[in-house]
Amino acid sequence: MKAESLNLTTSHGATTAYVARPAKDVTAGVLLIQEYWGINEHIRDLAGRFASEGYLCVAPDLYRGRLAADKDEAAALMQALPIDDGMETIRKAMEAAKETYRIEEFAIIGFCMGGTFALRAACEIPELKAATPFYGDIPEEDVLKNLKVPTLFIAGERDAWINPQKVNRLKEVAKKYDLPLKAVSYDADHAFFNDTRPQVYDSEAAADAWRRVLEHFGRHLGNMTARA
Repeated sequence: MKAESLNLTTSHGATTAYVARPAKDVTAGVLLIQEYWGINEHIRDLAGRFASEGYLCVAPDLYRGRLAADKDEAAALMQALPIDDGMETIRKAMEAAKETYRIEEFAIIGFCMGGTFALRAACEIPELKAATPFYGDIPEEDVLKNLKVPTLFIAGERDAWINPQKVNRLKEVAKKYDLPLKAVSYDADHAFFNDTRPQVYDSEAAADAWRRVLEHFGRHLGNMTARA
């Protein structure tokens, strides 16, 4: 695996994306959207895990280099990030990866704040092939009803933020509009996938969720093998 930085230019200012590349050139990429902490070691580790599975992984830096030191700072950074800014950065990362690495197909995944953006991206960027938002907030119905991307939504039943009531509303809207969405909930807390946070990490739920993510992406992305 190779790790490098990809420069991005947006109307809100320049930023970068952390890129984890498999040993061989591939045609399928994963857009990895950060938690509210920023592009920290956990996100870089996840990018490496996707590269090990044969995907080029691109993690755009929505905070433009800032990292939160604690929950209060993380919450402030998240609340200060306009939706249109984050969405533009995601689109720019997708375009840059297409041009730089010749990636032909993309899936998207995000956690916490990143799950919020990943689900919205699945509603607003129909060329995505698959999406797996983890415990992100649910967009308004007028946005959600446009979902065309096959989406696997992952939640924790003990999550006080993305609680069962919100997940049930998501399911209701998906049923109402016959959306390509499946929601899976574990007996776990918010951020249960983050193995750097022992107070919430659930190894069993995380392992099963990872299996589901790889199956979902493998089903909807094309051939990942190197070009001739």
